[in-house]
Amino acid sequence: MNKPLRRIAIFCGVLILALLVRTNYLQYVRADELNTRDENRRVRIERYAHERGNIIVDGNPVTGSVVTKGSDFKYKRVWKNGPMWAPVTGYSSQAFDANFLEKIEDGILTGNDDQLFFDRTLSMFTGEKKQGGNVVTTLNAAAQKAAFEGLGNKKGAVAAIDPQTGAILALASTPSYDPSTFAGNSNKDSEAWQKLQKDKDKPMLNRALRETYPPGSTFKVVTAAAALENGLYTGIDDKTDSPLPYRLPQVSTVLQNEGNIPCENASLREALRMSCNTVFGKISDDLGNQKMMDEAAKFGFNKEIFTPVRSAASIYPKDNRPQNAMAGIGQASNRATPLQMAMVASAVANDGKLMQPYMVAKRQAPNLDDIYTHEKEQLSQPLSGENAQKLQEMMETVVKSGTGTRALIDGVTVGGKTGTAQHGLNNSEKPYAWFISYAKTSDGSSPVAVAVVVEDSQANRDDVSGGGLAAPIARDVMKAVLGK
Repeated sequence: MNKPLRRIAIFCGVLILALLVRTNYLQYVRADELNTRDENRRVRIERYAHERGNIIVDGNPVTGSVVTKGSDFKYKRVWKNGPMWAPVTGYSSQAFDANFLEKIEDGILTGNDDQLFFDRTLSMFTGEKKQGGNVVTTLNAAAQKAAFEGLGNKKGAVAAIDPQTGAILALASTPSYDPSTFAGNSNKDSEAWQKLQKDKDKPMLNRALRETYPPGSTFKVVTAAAALENGLYTGIDDKTDSPLPYRLPQVSTVLQNEGNIPCENASLREALRMSCNTVFGKISDDLGNQKMMDEAAKFGFNKEIFTPVRSAASIYPKDNRPQNAMAGIGQASNRATPLQMAMVASAVANDGKLMQPYMVAKRQAPNLDDIYTHEKEQLSQPLSGENAQKLQEMMETVVKSGTGTRALIDGVTVGGKTGTAQHGLNNSEKPYAWFISYAKTSDGSSPVAVAVVVEDSQANRDDVSGGGLAAPIARDVMKAVLGK
């Protein structure tokens, strides 16, 4: 071969090699990136080319699929009672992607997950149309309904957990929205989406998972646990070292109790029953910021919780002495999600064991075979069994004869704690009404723990209280789980 031909051959070989390298780079190295790009319309068309699998509650689907008219996306998502279930399922939209379970479990629901490879391969030979799998949740339909209807037109949220397993039983947030209104890609869907984005009441905000509030006096349960766990106090009926008035450390501010209640040297039981700020503020200061942070962390504070939907981190702050005293009564920079406070109640009810919260019980193939089953997992041990039982006695006293009597259920032992958290500069706005609780059956086990926060209501400011607004909602959710 003469020299010019050899050069041309080498040059052509280099071009072919470059083409092979480029092709393999695109097909294997950048495949996932290119498949998930918004500009790749073929992926989106394929995603909606067949009926999506369903999200299941109590054996029944709360989602479905319908044929889309006048679009190259064949099917679109629909929901049964969308506003009630949106905080659980999230949305799946041809135009605006998806979130929550619809997003996290998209591979199962579309049938594209690697766990469904055998089903996809088999359908190629059988000629059956491609189907998505199902996601079976832990949610209790009756509890969800009680939570959603209990909140009504009030702005707020409810989270309910099975303390023994961590299974999420209810997750409600109001105001809510109907994901069906923007599930397609028409102008009407776009208008519905834009309207929701501009709504000042933020109906698409999942307040149960993604909003943090000052937990108010419900946090006194954590402070009491810290006192018991660190040996500051051991007997719940022994007097505490709690002067009245109590001046915050290093400042001239005097900490007040609501209604001038007799809190001087009150026992832990009485202090929780009457919700004494002075007692728990001083306990927080006596323990110090680090010990309070450590105990809060055992309950789940200062880290994100995945259910598998992400819950925002609740915060017990690193702070100075006066602020730490205020954080110990659920104020200052202390912030918590409703899920977090349900976790607090559930740990106490479960004799000190905190289970990992979760809301996906199973994943199913299109033929309904289980391809994944959740196994319960202990997250931490915030307090010993002995101290948990002491705290149970205290919380049950709150409901029997304290601020939480509106959570009473005939024939059932209920423990709880009310909270009214300050809101706005110098407490200028309506306070947040909180209630956390658990219910125990006759065998001593606890199948449900609940946290309720009412962020806004039509009640007069002086009438806003955890016992008045939030406790009845928690009671109805517990009754729904108990079948009463």
